[in-house]
Amino acid sequence: MPALCSFLLGGRIAERDNFIIRAIKHIYSPILQLALRLRWLVALGALALFVLAALIFARLGADFIPKLDEGAFTMMVFRTSSMNIDESVEQQRKTEREIAKRVPEVTHVFSRIGSAEIATDPMPASDCDFYIYYKPQGEWRRVDNRPITKDELAKIITTEIENLNPGARIMVAQPVEMRFNEMLEGIRADIAVKIFGNDYDVLERLGSEVKEVLEQIPGTREGEGEVEYETTGRAPMLEIKVKRDVLAKYNLHAGDVNQTIAAALGGQTVGTMIEGNRRFDIVVRLPEKERESLDVIRALPVRVGEAGLLPLGDVAEIDQVKTVSPILRDSGQRRAALMVNLRGRDVDSWAREADAKVREHVQLPEGYTLQFGGQFENLREAKARLTIVVPAALTFIFVLIFMAFGSVRHALLVYSGVPLAITGGIIALWLRDMPFSISAAVGFIALSGVAVLNGVVMISYFNQLREEGYDLHSAVIEGSLTRLRPVLMTAAVAAFGFIPMALSTSAGAEVQRPLATVVIGGIISSTFLTLVLVPVLYEWAERKNRLSTARVTAVTKVDRGSITV
Repeated sequence: MPALCSFLLGGRIAERDNFIIRAIKHIYSPILQLALRLRWLVALGALALFVLAALIFARLGADFIPKLDEGAFTMMVFRTSSMNIDESVEQQRKTEREIAKRVPEVTHVFSRIGSAEIATDPMPASDCDFYIYYKPQGEWRRVDNRPITKDELAKIITTEIENLNPGARIMVAQPVEMRFNEMLEGIRADIAVKIFGNDYDVLERLGSEVKEVLEQIPGTREGEGEVEYETTGRAPMLEIKVKRDVLAKYNLHAGDVNQTIAAALGGQTVGTMIEGNRRFDIVVRLPEKERESLDVIRALPVRVGEAGLLPLGDVAEIDQVKTVSPILRDSGQRRAALMVNLRGRDVDSWAREADAKVREHVQLPEGYTLQFGGQFENLREAKARLTIVVPAALTFIFVLIFMAFGSVRHALLVYSGVPLAITGGIIALWLRDMPFSISAAVGFIALSGVAVLNGVVMISYFNQLREEGYDLHSAVIEGSLTRLRPVLMTAAVAAFGFIPMALSTSAGAEVQRPLATVVIGGIISSTFLTLVLVPVLYEWAERKNRLSTARVTAVTKVDRGSITV
Protein backbone atom coordinates (compact mmCIF):
# COMPACT_ATOMS: atom_id res chain seq x y z
CA MET A 1 0.00 0.00 0.00
CA PRO A 2 2.76 2.57 0.73
CA ALA A 3 4.35 1.75 -2.66
CA LEU A 4 1.03 2.26 -4.46
CA CYS A 5 0.46 5.55 -2.62
CA SER A 6 3.87 6.86 -3.69
CA PHE A 7 2.92 6.30 -7.34
CA LEU A 8 -0.75 7.32 -7.34
CA LEU A 9 -1.15 10.00 -4.66
CA GLY A 10 0.95 12.77 -6.20
CA GLY A 11 0.26 16.52 -5.94
CA ARG A 12 -1.86 18.15 -3.29
CA ILE A 13 -4.15 15.89 -1.34
CA ALA A 14 -7.20 17.27 0.48
CA GLU A 15 -9.04 14.76 2.67
CA ARG A 16 -12.56 15.87 3.53
CA ASP A 17 -15.58 14.22 5.11
CA ASN A 18 -18.56 13.50 2.90
CA PHE A 19 -22.07 14.50 3.93
CA ILE A 20 -22.76 11.10 5.56
CA ILE A 21 -19.75 11.32 7.88
CA ARG A 22 -20.53 15.00 8.63
CA ALA A 23 -24.07 14.02 9.62
CA ILE A 24 -22.82 11.19 11.84
CA LYS A 25 -20.27 13.48 13.49
CA HIS A 26 -23.01 16.04 14.12
CA ILE A 27 -24.87 13.37 16.11
CA TYR A 28 -21.78 11.77 17.65
CA SER A 29 -20.10 14.92 19.01
CA PRO A 30 -22.77 15.85 21.62
CA ILE A 31 -23.12 12.19 22.64
CA LEU A 32 -19.36 12.01 23.24
CA GLN A 33 -19.35 15.26 25.26
CA LEU A 34 -22.23 13.99 27.39
CA ALA A 35 -20.54 10.60 27.93
CA LEU A 36 -17.33 12.29 29.12
CA ARG A 37 -19.31 14.28 31.68
CA LEU A 38 -21.35 11.24 32.84
CA ARG A 39 -18.50 8.75 32.81
CA TRP A 40 -19.78 6.83 35.87
CA LEU A 41 -23.17 6.33 34.25
CA VAL A 42 -21.60 5.21 30.96
CA ALA A 43 -19.27 2.71 32.67
CA LEU A 44 -22.03 1.28 34.85
CA GLY A 45 -24.36 1.05 31.84
CA ALA A 46 -21.77 -0.94 29.87
CA LEU A 47 -21.19 -3.22 32.86
CA ALA A 48 -24.94 -3.76 33.30
CA LEU A 49 -25.26 -4.63 29.60
CA PHE A 50 -22.47 -7.19 29.92
CA VAL A 51 -24.10 -8.77 32.99
CA LEU A 52 -27.43 -8.92 31.11
CA ALA A 53 -25.73 -10.66 28.20
CA ALA A 54 -24.16 -13.18 30.60
CA LEU A 55 -27.60 -13.98 32.04
CA ILE A 56 -29.03 -14.39 28.54
CA PHE A 57 -26.15 -16.68 27.58
CA ALA A 58 -26.86 -18.91 30.59
CA ARG A 59 -30.40 -19.45 29.22
CA LEU A 60 -29.44 -19.60 25.57
CA GLY A 61 -28.87 -23.36 25.37
CA ALA A 62 -26.26 -25.06 23.21
CA ASP A 63 -25.97 -27.47 20.29
CA PHE A 64 -22.86 -29.16 18.90
CA ILE A 65 -23.52 -27.99 15.33
CA PRO A 66 -26.76 -26.72 13.74
CA LYS A 67 -28.81 -29.34 11.91
CA LEU A 68 -28.23 -29.18 8.14
CA ASP A 69 -30.93 -29.72 5.52
CA GLU A 70 -29.52 -32.50 3.32
CA GLY A 71 -32.47 -32.62 0.93
CA ALA A 72 -33.44 -36.18 1.93
CA PHE A 73 -34.83 -38.21 4.81
CA THR A 74 -33.53 -41.44 6.29
CA MET A 75 -36.46 -43.19 7.91
CA MET A 76 -35.06 -45.85 10.22
CA VAL A 77 -37.67 -48.62 10.40
CA PHE A 78 -37.34 -50.96 13.39
CA ARG A 79 -39.49 -54.07 13.10
CA THR A 80 -39.66 -56.88 15.65
CA SER A 81 -36.31 -58.66 15.97
CA SER A 82 -37.90 -62.07 15.30
CA MET A 83 -38.64 -61.12 11.66
CA ASN A 84 -36.50 -62.94 9.09
CA ILE A 85 -34.83 -61.37 6.04
CA ASP A 86 -37.40 -62.58 3.47
CA GLU A 87 -40.38 -61.14 5.33
CA SER A 88 -38.52 -57.90 6.05
CA VAL A 89 -37.62 -57.43 2.35
CA GLU A 90 -41.20 -58.13 1.26
CA GLN A 91 -42.67 -55.60 3.70
CA GLN A 92 -40.12 -52.97 2.70
CA ARG A 93 -40.78 -53.40 -1.03
CA LYS A 94 -44.46 -52.87 -0.39
CA THR A 95 -43.68 -49.80 1.73
CA GLU A 96 -41.50 -48.29 -1.01
CA ARG A 97 -44.24 -48.70 -3.65
CA GLU A 98 -46.95 -47.20 -1.46
CA ILE A 99 -44.89 -44.21 -0.20
CA ALA A 100 -43.91 -43.24 -3.75
CA LYS A 101 -47.60 -43.47 -4.69
CA ARG A 102 -49.23 -41.78 -1.66
CA VAL A 103 -46.80 -38.88 -1.01
CA PRO A 104 -46.54 -36.60 -4.09
CA GLU A 105 -43.56 -34.68 -2.65
CA VAL A 106 -41.37 -37.81 -2.90
CA THR A 107 -39.23 -38.19 -6.04
CA HIS A 108 -37.53 -41.55 -5.44
CA VAL A 109 -36.76 -44.00 -2.64
CA PHE A 110 -34.47 -46.92 -1.87
CA SER A 111 -33.74 -49.08 1.17
CA ARG A 112 -30.89 -50.93 2.84
CA ILE A 113 -31.56 -53.98 5.02
CA GLY A 114 -29.16 -56.10 7.03
CA SER A 115 -25.35 -56.12 6.82
CA ALA A 116 -23.16 -55.76 3.75
CA GLU A 117 -20.50 -58.31 2.77
CA ILE A 118 -17.92 -56.15 4.53
CA ALA A 119 -19.82 -55.83 7.79
CA THR A 120 -18.54 -52.42 8.89
CA ASP A 121 -22.15 -51.43 9.53
CA PRO A 122 -23.90 -54.49 11.01
CA MET A 123 -27.67 -54.32 11.28
CA PRO A 124 -30.30 -56.99 12.07
CA ALA A 125 -32.42 -58.27 9.20
CA SER A 126 -35.49 -56.79 10.90
CA ASP A 127 -34.16 -53.21 10.69
CA CYS A 128 -34.13 -51.03 7.60
CA ASP A 129 -32.70 -47.70 6.47
CA PHE A 130 -35.31 -46.15 4.18
CA TYR A 131 -33.89 -43.30 2.08
CA ILE A 132 -36.47 -40.82 0.77
CA TYR A 133 -35.68 -37.95 -1.62
CA TYR A 134 -38.14 -35.13 -2.11
CA LYS A 135 -38.89 -32.22 -4.44
CA PRO A 136 -37.90 -28.58 -3.73
CA GLN A 137 -40.06 -27.11 -0.98
CA GLY A 138 -41.78 -24.70 -3.36
CA GLU A 139 -43.45 -27.71 -5.06
CA TRP A 140 -44.90 -29.20 -1.85
CA ARG A 141 -48.61 -29.19 -1.00
CA ARG A 142 -49.92 -26.04 0.66
CA VAL A 143 -51.76 -25.63 3.96
CA ASP A 144 -53.28 -22.26 4.90
CA ASN A 145 -51.71 -20.68 1.79
CA ARG A 146 -48.19 -21.80 2.71
CA PRO A 147 -46.06 -24.80 1.79
CA ILE A 148 -45.91 -27.46 4.49
CA THR A 149 -42.72 -27.50 6.57
CA LYS A 150 -40.07 -30.19 6.52
CA ASP A 151 -41.19 -31.45 9.94
CA GLU A 152 -44.80 -31.69 8.70
CA LEU A 153 -43.68 -33.68 5.65
CA ALA A 154 -41.70 -36.01 7.92
CA LYS A 155 -44.81 -36.60 10.06
CA ILE A 156 -46.90 -37.36 6.95
CA ILE A 157 -44.38 -39.93 5.70
CA THR A 158 -43.93 -41.44 9.18
CA THR A 159 -47.70 -41.91 9.55
CA GLU A 160 -47.91 -43.67 6.18
CA ILE A 161 -45.02 -46.01 7.06
CA GLU A 162 -46.63 -46.87 10.43
CA ASN A 163 -49.94 -47.65 8.69
CA LEU A 164 -48.14 -49.98 6.28
CA ASN A 165 -46.04 -51.64 9.02
CA PRO A 166 -48.18 -52.21 12.15
CA GLY A 167 -46.02 -52.41 15.27
CA ALA A 168 -42.93 -50.96 13.58
CA ARG A 169 -41.10 -48.02 15.14
CA ILE A 170 -39.90 -45.14 12.98
CA MET A 171 -37.15 -42.61 13.59
CA VAL A 172 -36.46 -39.69 11.27
CA ALA A 173 -32.92 -38.60 10.38
CA GLN A 174 -30.88 -37.55 7.34
CA PRO A 175 -28.38 -39.73 5.45
CA VAL A 176 -25.09 -38.00 6.31
CA GLU A 177 -26.27 -36.96 9.78
CA MET A 178 -27.29 -40.52 10.63
CA ARG A 179 -23.98 -41.97 9.41
CA PHE A 180 -21.94 -39.49 11.43
CA ASN A 181 -23.97 -40.23 14.57
CA GLU A 182 -23.43 -43.94 14.04
CA MET A 183 -19.68 -43.61 13.41
CA LEU A 184 -19.14 -41.36 16.44
CA GLU A 185 -21.34 -43.10 19.00
CA GLY A 186 -22.71 -46.29 17.45
CA ILE A 187 -26.25 -44.88 17.71
CA ARG A 188 -28.28 -43.57 14.77
CA ALA A 189 -29.82 -40.61 16.56
CA ASP A 190 -28.91 -37.15 17.85
CA ILE A 191 -28.60 -38.33 21.45
CA ALA A 192 -27.94 -41.79 22.87
CA VAL A 193 -29.08 -42.61 26.40
CA LYS A 194 -27.00 -45.69 27.25
CA ILE A 195 -27.56 -47.96 30.25
CA PHE A 196 -24.68 -50.26 31.16
CA GLY A 197 -24.99 -53.47 33.17
CA ASN A 198 -24.75 -57.28 33.06
CA ASP A 199 -28.35 -58.58 33.12
CA TYR A 200 -30.40 -57.85 29.99
CA ASP A 201 -33.68 -58.32 31.86
CA VAL A 202 -32.68 -55.53 34.25
CA LEU A 203 -31.42 -53.38 31.35
CA GLU A 204 -34.76 -53.74 29.55
CA ARG A 205 -36.69 -52.80 32.70
CA LEU A 206 -34.50 -49.74 33.30
CA GLY A 207 -34.84 -48.77 29.63
CA SER A 208 -38.65 -48.77 29.93
CA GLU A 209 -38.52 -46.62 33.08
CA VAL A 210 -36.10 -44.13 31.53
CA LYS A 211 -38.19 -43.94 28.34
CA GLU A 212 -41.29 -43.00 30.35
CA VAL A 213 -39.37 -40.18 32.05
CA LEU A 214 -37.85 -38.83 28.81
CA GLU A 215 -41.24 -38.74 27.08
CA GLN A 216 -42.46 -36.19 29.66
CA ILE A 217 -39.67 -33.68 28.94
CA PRO A 218 -40.21 -30.79 26.47
CA GLY A 219 -38.42 -31.61 23.24
CA THR A 220 -39.21 -35.33 23.41
CA ARG A 221 -42.84 -35.25 24.48
CA GLU A 222 -45.40 -36.89 22.21
CA GLY A 223 -45.69 -34.89 19.01
CA GLU A 224 -42.40 -33.05 19.60
CA GLY A 225 -39.43 -35.43 19.44
CA GLU A 226 -38.71 -39.14 19.33
CA VAL A 227 -37.56 -41.60 21.99
CA GLU A 228 -37.20 -45.19 20.80
CA TYR A 229 -35.50 -48.40 21.91
CA GLU A 230 -32.38 -49.35 19.99
CA THR A 231 -33.70 -52.93 19.75
CA THR A 232 -37.10 -54.32 20.63
CA GLY A 233 -38.39 -57.81 21.32
CA ARG A 234 -36.42 -61.03 21.44
CA ALA A 235 -35.54 -63.37 18.62
CA PRO A 236 -36.08 -67.16 18.72
CA MET A 237 -32.83 -69.06 18.99
CA LEU A 238 -31.89 -72.74 19.04
CA GLU A 239 -29.99 -73.45 22.25
CA ILE A 240 -27.93 -76.67 22.49
CA LYS A 241 -26.20 -77.50 25.81
CA VAL A 242 -24.01 -80.61 25.91
CA LYS A 243 -24.37 -83.02 28.86
CA ARG A 244 -20.88 -83.21 30.27
CA ASP A 245 -21.57 -86.32 32.35
CA VAL A 246 -22.85 -88.26 29.31
CA LEU A 247 -19.83 -87.18 27.26
CA ALA A 248 -17.53 -88.49 29.99
CA LYS A 249 -19.45 -91.79 30.16
CA TYR A 250 -18.99 -92.47 26.43
CA ASN A 251 -15.53 -90.87 26.21
CA LEU A 252 -16.80 -88.22 23.79
CA HIS A 253 -15.42 -84.75 23.22
CA ALA A 254 -17.55 -81.60 22.84
CA GLY A 255 -15.87 -81.10 19.45
CA ASP A 256 -17.47 -84.32 18.17
CA VAL A 257 -20.92 -83.01 19.07
CA ASN A 258 -20.16 -79.61 17.55
CA GLN A 259 -19.06 -81.23 14.30
CA THR A 260 -22.37 -83.07 13.99
CA ILE A 261 -24.37 -79.89 14.65
CA ALA A 262 -22.27 -77.82 12.22
CA ALA A 263 -22.64 -80.38 9.42
CA ALA A 264 -26.40 -80.75 9.85
CA LEU A 265 -27.39 -77.12 10.37
CA GLY A 266 -24.59 -75.08 8.78
CA GLY A 267 -23.52 -77.55 6.11
CA GLN A 268 -20.28 -79.40 5.35
CA THR A 269 -18.27 -79.36 2.14
CA VAL A 270 -17.96 -82.93 0.81
CA GLY A 271 -16.57 -82.35 -2.65
CA THR A 272 -16.07 -80.03 -5.62
CA MET A 273 -17.98 -79.78 -8.89
CA ILE A 274 -15.95 -78.60 -11.90
CA GLU A 275 -17.71 -76.86 -14.78
CA GLY A 276 -15.24 -75.62 -17.36
CA ASN A 277 -12.91 -73.23 -15.57
CA ARG A 278 -15.24 -72.77 -12.63
CA ARG A 279 -15.28 -74.78 -9.42
CA PHE A 280 -18.23 -75.12 -7.03
CA ASP A 281 -18.19 -76.60 -3.52
CA ILE A 282 -20.64 -79.41 -2.87
CA VAL A 283 -22.22 -78.73 0.54
CA VAL A 284 -24.45 -81.22 2.37
CA ARG A 285 -26.87 -80.18 5.12
CA LEU A 286 -30.41 -80.87 6.33
CA PRO A 287 -33.32 -79.42 4.31
CA GLU A 288 -34.86 -76.18 5.60
CA LYS A 289 -38.01 -77.81 7.05
CA GLU A 290 -36.05 -80.48 8.95
CA ARG A 291 -33.67 -77.86 10.36
CA GLU A 292 -36.72 -76.19 11.95
CA SER A 293 -37.85 -79.45 13.64
CA LEU A 294 -36.47 -80.07 17.13
CA ASP A 295 -37.34 -83.80 16.88
CA VAL A 296 -35.25 -84.21 13.73
CA ILE A 297 -32.34 -82.37 15.32
CA ARG A 298 -32.56 -84.51 18.48
CA ALA A 299 -32.43 -87.65 16.30
CA LEU A 300 -29.20 -86.64 14.52
CA PRO A 301 -26.61 -89.45 14.93
CA VAL A 302 -23.40 -88.71 16.80
CA ARG A 303 -20.56 -91.18 16.19
CA VAL A 304 -19.19 -92.94 19.30
CA GLY A 305 -15.98 -94.88 18.80
CA GLU A 306 -15.52 -96.87 15.60
CA ALA A 307 -18.99 -98.32 15.10
CA GLY A 308 -21.32 -96.82 17.68
CA LEU A 309 -23.95 -94.10 17.16
CA LEU A 310 -26.01 -92.06 19.66
CA PRO A 311 -28.90 -89.65 19.04
CA LEU A 312 -27.89 -86.03 19.57
CA GLY A 313 -30.75 -85.71 22.06
CA ASP A 314 -29.01 -88.21 24.38
CA VAL A 315 -25.81 -86.15 24.69
CA ALA A 316 -27.24 -82.60 24.57
CA GLU A 317 -30.26 -80.59 25.74
CA ILE A 318 -31.95 -78.98 22.74
CA ASP A 319 -34.52 -76.21 23.19
CA GLN A 320 -35.80 -73.14 21.38
CA VAL A 321 -35.59 -69.99 23.54
CA LYS A 322 -36.28 -66.27 23.15
CA THR A 323 -33.09 -64.28 23.57
CA VAL A 324 -31.69 -60.81 23.06
CA SER A 325 -30.54 -60.13 19.52
CA PRO A 326 -28.13 -58.54 18.97
CA ILE A 327 -26.08 -58.30 22.16
CA LEU A 328 -24.46 -54.86 22.12
CA ARG A 329 -21.39 -53.68 24.01
CA ASP A 330 -19.38 -50.50 24.53
CA SER A 331 -15.83 -50.76 25.91
CA GLY A 332 -16.44 -54.39 26.81
CA GLN A 333 -19.65 -53.64 28.80
CA ARG A 334 -23.12 -54.85 27.91
CA ARG A 335 -25.53 -52.03 27.24
CA ALA A 336 -29.05 -51.16 26.24
CA ALA A 337 -29.75 -47.80 24.64
CA LEU A 338 -32.53 -45.36 23.87
CA MET A 339 -32.31 -43.27 20.70
CA VAL A 340 -33.46 -39.66 21.02
CA ASN A 341 -34.18 -37.09 18.30
CA LEU A 342 -35.10 -33.62 19.56
CA ARG A 343 -37.55 -31.17 18.07
CA GLY A 344 -37.59 -27.48 19.04
CA ARG A 345 -35.06 -27.87 21.86
CA ASP A 346 -31.30 -27.51 22.14
CA VAL A 347 -29.18 -30.51 23.12
CA ASP A 348 -27.45 -29.03 26.17
CA SER A 349 -30.50 -27.86 28.14
CA TRP A 350 -32.47 -31.03 27.28
CA ALA A 351 -29.66 -33.36 28.39
CA ARG A 352 -29.20 -31.52 31.68
CA GLU A 353 -32.93 -31.60 32.44
CA ALA A 354 -33.20 -35.25 31.36
CA ASP A 355 -30.23 -36.28 33.51
CA ALA A 356 -31.72 -34.58 36.59
CA LYS A 357 -35.19 -36.12 36.10
CA VAL A 358 -33.88 -39.62 35.38
CA ARG A 359 -31.75 -39.56 38.55
CA GLU A 360 -34.81 -38.36 40.47
CA HIS A 361 -37.32 -40.95 39.20
CA VAL A 362 -35.22 -44.02 38.23
CA GLN A 363 -33.24 -45.97 40.83
CA LEU A 364 -30.24 -47.66 39.20
CA PRO A 365 -29.15 -50.92 40.90
CA GLU A 366 -25.56 -51.29 42.02
CA GLY A 367 -23.27 -51.94 39.07
CA TYR A 368 -25.56 -50.20 36.55
CA THR A 369 -24.73 -46.77 35.10
CA LEU A 370 -26.42 -44.32 32.75
CA GLN A 371 -24.65 -42.14 30.20
CA PHE A 372 -25.75 -39.50 27.67
CA GLY A 373 -23.87 -39.71 24.37
CA GLY A 374 -24.16 -38.60 20.76
CA GLN A 375 -24.34 -34.88 20.06
CA PHE A 376 -24.33 -34.09 23.78
CA GLU A 377 -21.03 -35.92 24.25
CA ASN A 378 -19.58 -34.16 21.19
CA LEU A 379 -20.71 -30.79 22.56
CA ARG A 380 -19.18 -31.49 25.95
CA GLU A 381 -15.84 -32.44 24.40
CA ALA A 382 -15.91 -29.36 22.15
CA LYS A 383 -16.60 -27.11 25.15
CA ALA A 384 -13.66 -28.68 26.98
CA ARG A 385 -11.41 -27.83 24.03
CA LEU A 386 -12.80 -24.30 23.80
CA THR A 387 -11.98 -23.69 27.48
CA ILE A 388 -8.35 -24.11 26.45
CA VAL A 389 -8.35 -22.62 22.94
CA VAL A 390 -10.32 -19.43 23.65
CA PRO A 391 -8.31 -18.25 26.70
CA ALA A 392 -5.10 -19.06 24.81
CA ALA A 393 -6.23 -17.00 21.80
CA LEU A 394 -7.33 -14.07 23.97
CA THR A 395 -4.06 -14.18 25.93
CA PHE A 396 -2.07 -14.11 22.69
CA ILE A 397 -4.10 -11.11 21.48
CA PHE A 398 -3.40 -9.32 24.77
CA VAL A 399 0.34 -9.97 24.42
CA LEU A 400 0.30 -8.51 20.90
CA ILE A 401 -1.53 -5.39 22.12
CA PHE A 402 0.91 -4.97 25.00
CA MET A 403 3.82 -5.27 22.57
CA ALA A 404 2.24 -2.57 20.38
CA PHE A 405 1.71 -0.04 23.21
CA GLY A 406 4.26 -1.08 25.81
CA SER A 407 1.67 -0.33 28.48
CA VAL A 408 -0.53 -2.71 30.44
CA ARG A 409 -2.98 0.13 31.09
CA HIS A 410 -3.45 0.87 27.37
CA ALA A 411 -3.61 -2.83 26.55
CA LEU A 412 -6.45 -3.27 29.06
CA LEU A 413 -8.28 -0.26 27.58
CA VAL A 414 -8.06 -1.79 24.11
CA TYR A 415 -9.11 -5.16 25.53
CA SER A 416 -12.35 -3.66 26.85
CA GLY A 417 -13.65 -4.05 23.30
CA VAL A 418 -13.76 -7.84 23.67
CA PRO A 419 -16.54 -8.08 26.31
CA LEU A 420 -18.37 -5.27 24.49
CA ALA A 421 -18.29 -7.33 21.28
CA ILE A 422 -19.33 -10.56 23.03
CA THR A 423 -22.33 -8.72 24.51
CA GLY A 424 -23.71 -7.86 21.08
CA GLY A 425 -23.08 -11.35 19.72
CA ILE A 426 -25.00 -13.00 22.57
CA ILE A 427 -27.95 -10.62 22.24
CA ALA A 428 -28.03 -11.19 18.46
CA LEU A 429 -28.24 -14.97 18.96
CA TRP A 430 -31.04 -14.47 21.49
CA LEU A 431 -33.01 -12.17 19.16
CA ARG A 432 -32.78 -14.72 16.34
CA ASP A 433 -33.67 -17.61 18.70
CA MET A 434 -30.42 -19.47 18.00
CA PRO A 435 -28.61 -21.63 20.57
CA PHE A 436 -24.87 -21.43 21.14
CA SER A 437 -22.96 -23.80 18.85
CA ILE A 438 -19.43 -24.45 17.67
CA SER A 439 -19.95 -22.25 14.60
CA ALA A 440 -21.11 -19.42 16.92
CA ALA A 441 -17.97 -19.97 19.02
CA VAL A 442 -15.82 -19.48 15.90
CA GLY A 443 -17.74 -16.24 15.30
CA PHE A 444 -16.92 -15.01 18.82
CA ILE A 445 -13.21 -15.67 18.29
CA ALA A 446 -13.19 -13.80 14.95
CA LEU A 447 -15.20 -11.00 16.52
CA SER A 448 -12.60 -10.45 19.24
CA GLY A 449 -10.01 -9.57 16.61
CA VAL A 450 -12.23 -6.97 14.93
CA ALA A 451 -13.17 -5.42 18.29
CA VAL A 452 -9.52 -5.14 19.36
CA LEU A 453 -8.61 -3.52 16.02
CA ASN A 454 -11.04 -0.63 16.62
CA GLY A 455 -9.59 -0.05 20.09
CA VAL A 456 -6.04 0.07 18.70
CA VAL A 457 -7.10 2.63 16.08
CA MET A 458 -8.64 4.89 18.74
CA ILE A 459 -6.02 4.73 21.50
CA SER A 460 -2.97 4.93 19.21
CA TYR A 461 -4.33 8.20 17.79
CA PHE A 462 -5.09 9.59 21.26
CA ASN A 463 -1.44 8.96 22.18
CA GLN A 464 -0.23 10.55 18.95
CA LEU A 465 -2.22 13.74 19.56
CA ARG A 466 -0.93 14.03 23.12
CA GLU A 467 2.63 13.68 21.85
CA GLU A 468 1.92 16.56 19.46
CA GLY A 469 0.99 18.78 22.41
CA TYR A 470 -2.78 18.38 22.80
CA ASP A 471 -4.09 18.33 26.35
CA LEU A 472 -5.85 15.14 27.47
CA HIS A 473 -9.46 16.27 26.99
CA SER A 474 -8.78 17.87 23.60
CA ALA A 475 -6.88 14.80 22.42
CA VAL A 476 -9.81 12.56 23.33
CA ILE A 477 -12.39 14.77 21.58
CA GLU A 478 -10.28 15.42 18.47
CA GLY A 479 -9.09 11.81 18.25
CA SER A 480 -12.59 10.35 18.58
CA LEU A 481 -14.02 12.60 15.85
CA THR A 482 -11.05 12.05 13.53
CA ARG A 483 -11.05 8.26 13.99
CA LEU A 484 -14.84 8.00 13.66
CA ARG A 485 -14.65 7.31 9.94
CA PRO A 486 -12.04 4.47 9.97
CA VAL A 487 -13.79 2.82 12.93
CA LEU A 488 -17.13 2.93 11.12
CA MET A 489 -15.55 1.70 7.89
CA THR A 490 -13.88 -1.24 9.63
CA ALA A 491 -17.17 -2.20 11.28
CA ALA A 492 -19.31 -1.63 8.18
CA VAL A 493 -17.12 -3.75 5.89
CA ALA A 494 -17.19 -6.68 8.31
CA ALA A 495 -20.89 -6.35 9.14
CA PHE A 496 -22.16 -5.91 5.57
CA GLY A 497 -19.87 -8.70 4.38
CA PHE A 498 -21.59 -11.16 6.72
CA ILE A 499 -25.19 -10.15 5.92
CA PRO A 500 -25.55 -12.66 3.00
CA MET A 501 -24.41 -15.45 5.34
CA ALA A 502 -26.80 -14.32 8.08
CA LEU A 503 -29.80 -14.35 5.71
CA SER A 504 -28.82 -17.33 3.54
CA THR A 505 -31.24 -20.23 3.09
CA SER A 506 -29.14 -22.33 0.67
CA ALA A 507 -27.38 -25.61 1.41
CA GLY A 508 -25.10 -25.27 4.42
CA ALA A 509 -26.72 -22.03 5.58
CA GLU A 510 -27.61 -23.57 8.94
CA VAL A 511 -23.91 -23.57 9.90
CA GLN A 512 -23.20 -20.13 8.43
CA ARG A 513 -26.06 -18.25 10.09
CA PRO A 514 -24.91 -18.49 13.76
CA LEU A 515 -21.37 -17.38 12.85
CA ALA A 516 -22.59 -14.40 10.80
CA THR A 517 -25.19 -13.44 13.40
CA VAL A 518 -22.57 -13.33 16.15
CA VAL A 519 -20.18 -11.21 14.08
CA ILE A 520 -22.82 -8.69 12.98
CA GLY A 521 -24.36 -8.31 16.45
CA GLY A 522 -20.95 -8.05 18.09
CA ILE A 523 -19.65 -5.48 15.64
CA ILE A 524 -22.70 -3.26 16.18
CA SER A 525 -22.36 -3.28 19.97
CA SER A 526 -18.57 -3.09 19.88
CA THR A 527 -18.51 -0.14 17.48
CA PHE A 528 -21.06 1.88 19.43
CA LEU A 529 -19.47 1.21 22.80
CA THR A 530 -15.93 1.67 21.45
CA LEU A 531 -16.83 5.14 20.19
CA VAL A 532 -18.40 6.07 23.53
CA LEU A 533 -16.84 3.94 26.28
CA VAL A 534 -13.19 3.78 25.16
CA PRO A 535 -12.76 7.60 25.11
CA VAL A 536 -14.39 7.79 28.56
CA LEU A 537 -12.14 5.07 30.01
CA TYR A 538 -9.04 6.52 28.35
CA GLU A 539 -9.57 10.03 29.74
CA TRP A 540 -10.46 8.59 33.15
CA ALA A 541 -7.41 6.31 33.34
CA GLU A 542 -4.97 8.90 31.97
CA ARG A 543 -6.21 11.66 34.29
CA LYS A 544 -5.71 9.42 37.34
CA ASN A 545 -2.30 8.37 36.06
CA ARG A 546 -1.30 12.01 35.45
CA LEU A 547 -2.41 13.05 38.96
CA SER A 548 -0.50 10.15 40.48
CA THR A 549 2.64 11.13 38.53
CA ALA A 550 2.28 14.76 39.62
CA ARG A 551 2.13 13.75 43.27
CA VAL A 552 5.27 11.64 42.94
CA THR A 553 7.11 14.56 41.27
CA ALA A 554 6.01 17.00 43.98
CA VAL A 555 7.20 14.72 46.79
CA THR A 556 10.56 14.33 45.05
CA LYS A 557 11.02 18.11 44.89
CA VAL A 558 10.20 18.49 48.58
CA ASP A 559 12.76 15.85 49.49
CA ARG A 560 15.38 17.75 47.50
CA GLY A 561 14.45 20.98 49.22
CA SER A 562 13.22 22.60 46.03
CA ILE A 563 12.05 26.21 46.50
CA THR A 564 9.41 25.65 43.80
CA VAL A 565 7.34 23.46 46.14
